Amino acid sequence: MPLLSSTLLLPDHGDPMIQGWEIKERLDHVLDAVVDSGDCGTEPTTVIDFSQPEPEIVRRGAGGTSRFE
Repeated sequence: MPLLSSTLLLPDHGDPMIQGWEIKERLDHVLDAVVDSGDCGTEPTTVIDFSQPEPEIVRRGAGGTSRFE
């Protein structure tokens, strides 16, 4: 199960961006890096915040979360 994906749904946009190059092209000015994991479809993904000592599940979606609970 992936920990990273290149799907990104920006506020006020109907469809997510699913190509890493597209995300980098559009947001390069605010991102340090883009991990392009290839085509991962448009199903919402799980989002986990690793910015604190303990991981926090921000959104549940595709991908297991048991390792972080």
